Amino acid sequence: MKVKFIKMLCVALCASFVLSGCQSMNNKTKGGLIGGGGGAAIGALIGNLVSGKSDKGKGTAIGATIGAAVGGGAGVAIGHRMDKAADAAKQVGNATVETITDANNLTAVKVTFESGILFATNKYDLNNSAKSSLSELAKVLKEYNDADVAIFGHTDSSGSDAINNPLSVNRANSVSNYLKSLGVSAAQIKSVEGKGSTEPIADNNTAEGKSKNRRVEIYMYASEAMINAANNGTLK
Repeated sequence: MKVKFIKMLCVALCASFVLSGCQSMNNKTKGGLIGGGGGAAIGALIGNLVSGKSDKGKGTAIGATIGAAVGGGAGVAIGHRMDKAADAAKQVGNATVETITDANNLTAVKVTFESGILFATNKYDLNNSAKSSLSELAKVLKEYNDADVAIFGHTDSSGSDAINNPLSVNRANSVSNYLKSLGVSAAQIKSVEGKGSTEPIADNNTAEGKSKNRRVEIYMYASEAMINAANNGTLK
């Protein structure tokens, strides 16, 4: 038990040294630190803290399965490309855009739409405002088509799982299908899932919290092709 505690303390101390200089870094610089860092545990911890994530580590579950290590230079290149992708996504109407760290400790982009912006209550048909916002996002996804995409639907805790689970799936599918209808490659969208009410980000006991929990999240993360290009020095 003491050994385990000491190891955990060492990880935390290492992370604190790195993070002490991170406040003014962009993702290009962070990508170099994380991509070239030693140890997945430290990388994941740094990623969660740097990105200010509060979604119970979901970001670290996003990422392409790769067999080779990502060098520091590759991490810098991917961080730079994701910086540009995030800047483009921030121009999308009604979207909240964050940068997170994926399962490979690389920078990824998280785009969130509150469900009220996309759908009527208990519906999964996209409204006109939603189609406008998603049309803008589709342009970003097509420009950065070397980024893989994952889409997650979420509900608040009102109602039963029998209602919430299929509703969240249907909403995620509605977003995915509309993006594909606008020319986003089906091969780029790697996963479409409904989480029901299982991953709240706010208090379900308040109206404001419930509104935040009803959402669709769209992740852009480095594909294996992007990682290979970064390792080869050809990623722009």
